[in-house]
Amino acid sequence: MQRSERLVELERLYRQAFADYGPIALWNLSPAEQPTPAAALAITAALRTHGAMSGRRLAEAIERLCRAPD
Repeated sequence: MQRSERLVELERLYRQAFADYGPIALWNLSPAEQPTPAAALAITAALRTHGAMSGRRLAEAIERLCRAPD
C-alpha cells in the first residue's frame, strides 16, 4: 500500500473511531479536521482502554497504518 493510500485509510479509520467511540472513549478529545498519523496514534490508548474488543482492533489497525514503512 502506498503512502497516499495509507493516509486515506488512516483518515477513514480515524473518523470511524470518533463516530463509533466518541461518546464512550474519546469524549474529551476533538477530532482533527485533517488527521495526521500523530493525531491518530494519540487516540489509540483511549480506544484500547474504553472501546471494548472492537475498539482495540480499531486501535491496532490505526497503529499498523501509522507504523508501516514508507
